Amino acid sequence: IIPVRCFSCGKVVGDKWTAYLDLLAKDISEGDALDQLQLKRYCCRRMVLTHVDLIEKLLHYN
Repeated sequence: IIPVRCFSCGKVVGDKWTAYLDLLAKDISEGDALDQLQLKRYCCRRMVLTHVDLIEKLLHYN
């Protein structure tokens, strides 16, 4: 479950998750990918860098 907004400043970060994964698949470093996505604040960068997508694992449980 991807957070929609940054917990600290409230900027929308949820729409950047798939683009971030696409950039990582192209062997772009995490920092450069975040720069390309216009995530300059360290709080927003933290939201994307530390996110673990658990939705697929959670769907196995009823």
